[in-house]
Amino acid sequence: MSAPLPPAIAPGHVPSAPAPTATNEIALLLTLAGMQFTHIVDFMIMMPLGSQFMRIFGIDPQHFGFLVSVYTFAAAVSGFVAAFWIDRFGRKRALLAVYGGFIVATGLCGLVPSYPLLLAVRGLAGLFGGVVGALIFTIVADVVPYARRARGTALVSSAFSLAAVMGLPLGLWFANRYSWRAPFLVLAATSVVVGWAAWRLLPALDANVVRGPRLKPGAQLRAIFGVPNHLHAFAFMIALMLSVFIVVPFIAPYNVANVGVAETELPIIYFAGGLTTLFTAQVIGWLADRYGKRRLFIALALVSVVPIYVLTHLPRSSLIVAVGVSILFFVFVPGRFGPAIALVSGSVEPRLRGSFMSFNASIQQLGSAVASLAGGLIVGRAADGSLTRYDIAGWAAIAFTLAAIVLALRIRVIPDGSGKVE
Repeated sequence: MSAPLPPAIAPGHVPSAPAPTATNEIALLLTLAGMQFTHIVDFMIMMPLGSQFMRIFGIDPQHFGFLVSVYTFAAAVSGFVAAFWIDRFGRKRALLAVYGGFIVATGLCGLVPSYPLLLAVRGLAGLFGGVVGALIFTIVADVVPYARRARGTALVSSAFSLAAVMGLPLGLWFANRYSWRAPFLVLAATSVVVGWAAWRLLPALDANVVRGPRLKPGAQLRAIFGVPNHLHAFAFMIALMLSVFIVVPFIAPYNVANVGVAETELPIIYFAGGLTTLFTAQVIGWLADRYGKRRLFIALALVSVVPIYVLTHLPRSSLIVAVGVSILFFVFVPGRFGPAIALVSGSVEPRLRGSFMSFNASIQQLGSAVASLAGGLIVGRAADGSLTRYDIAGWAAIAFTLAAIVLALRIRVIPDGSGKVE
């Protein structure tokens, strides 16, 4: 049996936002999806540009792994720090503030002249981007009841599919047409427009603000990390992130160097995978709410073992084969995140959700950073330019997937009054 939760943060603290109308809820979720889209593109655009970065800067896979992992390490740090103050401000105010920092950092990524400076500004982008992601899913958990939260999460998470369908192909087009700098500059400009729209459209979202005395940092840490159920949820997210990001950063370089896909053909892979998941993510969200988040996650995780294995063992093949394998990977591997995030958000009481979700985002980013770094250490490059030991990274991803299934079974969902729980 789990240990009792500590006292509430403060008398007068309103645990969650009032339930919005159906129309307002959809508008809010679409706005958050737009912000998530720019945040995801900023992170994902590094991966298909891996071949260009390694060629232009003269770096090896390990140094490219640093470019990917520094973002997530920085995001992990900022998410941890933000957990101590996140409930002191209204969600909208906090989100717009960190989103502004994210815009500036993304613009700087397109202006730096060298690898060391690019490494530094990617870290800066991660400091803001990590908190943006945490706040977005905290707001979803605040306003959408658990009974239909997988669908709300799926709608916001469709930003991943849109990033693959629109963001990455356009980013790669700008990179191939102009330079690697162009995607970051265009994304920063787009984010200004999205931020303005969020400022105009999002409600105050200040029901979470702590009023009166607040927990000290030590007590707040005990409130989150002193509950076994929370620890199970955190361990679950670490395993899930390791199962994905130990292979994802090298999908594009592996397809180019080993499978025989041209750099100019990479947008086709991401477009096809993203277009498919734009539909399947919504179906997965509906199924998760209907049949249970845990049950659907386990089913998807078991099926995902097949595309992970095939993708990381794929020999030299035609573009059609590469696209088909990538579609299966996109559907079943990132597709696990909707039910997983909904399940995790239900493991904490609403009064602790802001702090919990920020810590969870920090742990997610730490997990993906460690995975990206581990992937860079595992994967090597042969004399002919092909990547080696990618199959070993695939086996590691499968092992972490199985670990995530075991951990999912240990998470207890806290009833929120919206209907039955698992």
